[in-house]
Amino acid sequence: MKVLALRHCSLLIGVIFAGATLVAPSPATAFELFGIHLWGEKKADEADETIGEPQDYTVDFIVTGEERNVEKTLKGASGLWTDRKKPASGAAGLLAKARSDYRRLLAALYGQGRYGGTISILVDGREAADLPPDATVAETASVSITVNPGPVFLFDKASIINRAPPPQRRDDRVPLPEDEGFAMGQPARSGVILQAEKLSVEAWREQGHPKANIADRRVTAAHDNNTVDAIIEVDPGRKAYYDDVAVEGTERMDPAFVAWMTGLKPGQEYDPDDIDRANKRLSRLDVFRALRIQEGDVIDQNGRLPLTVVVQERKLRRFGVGGSYSTLDGLGLEAYWLHRNLFGRAERLRFDAKVANIGQTFEPDELTYRVGATFIKPGVYTPDTDFEASLFGDREVLDPYTRTAVTGQLGFNHMFSEELSGKLFLKGGYAQFEDDTFGTRDFADIGFLGGLTFDNRDNKTDATQGYFVEAIAEPFYEFNYGNAVGKLTAEGRTYYGFGKENPVVLAGRVKLGTLFGAPISETAPDKLFFAGGGGSVRGYAYRNIGVVTPAGEVIGGRSLIEASAEIRARVTDGIGLVAFVDAGYVGEESFPDFAEDLRVGVGGGLRYYTGLGPIRLDLAVPLDRQRDDPSVAFYVGIGQAF
Repeated sequence: MKVLALRHCSLLIGVIFAGATLVAPSPATAFELFGIHLWGEKKADEADETIGEPQDYTVDFIVTGEERNVEKTLKGASGLWTDRKKPASGAAGLLAKARSDYRRLLAALYGQGRYGGTISILVDGREAADLPPDATVAETASVSITVNPGPVFLFDKASIINRAPPPQRRDDRVPLPEDEGFAMGQPARSGVILQAEKLSVEAWREQGHPKANIADRRVTAAHDNNTVDAIIEVDPGRKAYYDDVAVEGTERMDPAFVAWMTGLKPGQEYDPDDIDRANKRLSRLDVFRALRIQEGDVIDQNGRLPLTVVVQERKLRRFGVGGSYSTLDGLGLEAYWLHRNLFGRAERLRFDAKVANIGQTFEPDELTYRVGATFIKPGVYTPDTDFEASLFGDREVLDPYTRTAVTGQLGFNHMFSEELSGKLFLKGGYAQFEDDTFGTRDFADIGFLGGLTFDNRDNKTDATQGYFVEAIAEPFYEFNYGNAVGKLTAEGRTYYGFGKENPVVLAGRVKLGTLFGAPISETAPDKLFFAGGGGSVRGYAYRNIGVVTPAGEVIGGRSLIEASAEIRARVTDGIGLVAFVDAGYVGEESFPDFAEDLRVGVGGGLRYYTGLGPIRLDLAVPLDRQRDDPSVAFYVGIGQAF
């Protein structure tokens, strides 16, 4: 029996590394190395199709020797094995698949750090490597794959020539190759060497060398002691500084504005983090269907690197419709119309309309309405500062009160970093409220709304790691009663995932609020605190947790505490289960005295995971049910509850 033995393989190792593309494997995605599909499901248009006379075959896969723990990986790398349930494209197609398997299996062994194994692929008892392409095989060919993985080779030498010096700035830090396994005594997996090359180049790029590359690679396997010597030589290239930014592909957009919005200033030292931030900043404009920042091929004699932003613009106008439903709030419908580029600098004008409580009532004056417009001008003062102005009219029919109001605000949003953002607005309005406790009251106020938000969650709709913290201050003056009022709210969320790919996640949320400067009777109800409902304490009616009057009516309070805890578990790739407990408290005074009862709701839910986020189905039961609260509440939405 002739086998492919992995001996004296330093040249072969070099060839494989030279053509390798490293992609992190996962059960849900495909993995390829130097153009060879190793495992995972191919896309439909990439999958092999049977052409010509189908060739049936059976296949046995045998892993010999003491190292059998790689059998699953080897089978996943074999095209003969993964495609065993469908015929090959004739005898020639079967033999081509077999010859390809030598390379696939070899790459899989190298990926495990095994350079001394043997591979044999027999087709009808004959070694596939020795058969000509036009060889004939049985009507149902018999294929036997035998692999002896051999031992795991360890690094005896793992060195990098011309590695980057230690960075002076925290943002320039790159993981050390040694921390990723490129060190003496560690398994000499091919992927570790490729990762060491990538990190070595990236370290130079982070310090202003955009043309850094691998100048030489020497990888030698010593079979007498099962070790590998790997020497990587880096060519850092010249240090570079930005040249003027050119823009291509604009139609309505002002190219000078696009260049300015990148934030890349001529003469500034090159940093790939700057390029990444520029890409994200331009993407947030929401006017481009496609964009890329293209670095020049050559650094000029003055050390300047040309940059070109290549874009393709979206259509100017867009509209959308949506809806929501809960057993407590009924059906809600909403629609919007958007112009995304009014004057050529990504100015956005959006009109919104909404109607809610459908099903709870069909009387027009009992429905909730909202209509208004928002204007946003990006790139004011800095590329990370947006001006925003909005005007909305509302009629909101809730159990505690009915509100008819016109409100407006204008101000600025600013992004300090990818995680930290802030806002400052001048805000004012007029509102009329009707309720059973205080009757009809009018309020007119003006004030400020300021806040900071820190958000480093790995996924906004389905977080498994990270934190969300938001603090908002809202001082205002109310004219009808002559009160200067302060309102403060703070919310924190945290997420902790367990296991590979975080199939189990613990999530927690706490929200605190206080209002001072005016009694409840002289404060607009929408400025006061309520709790209850799908985004608050599930199981209770929307805004049915508040201060209870002697007459049994629920009104808003001046202090708030909310807390939620969830256990989220994926049971399959597409289905997840959730168990949760929510709690909420609203107090009459500015600081909680806990004289009122804490309301607690418990429940569970189902999650169906989609590309837009999980579809959320929750059932909740109130443990301290009050008047107007349901026995069981059902919620539907997109994204996790928090």
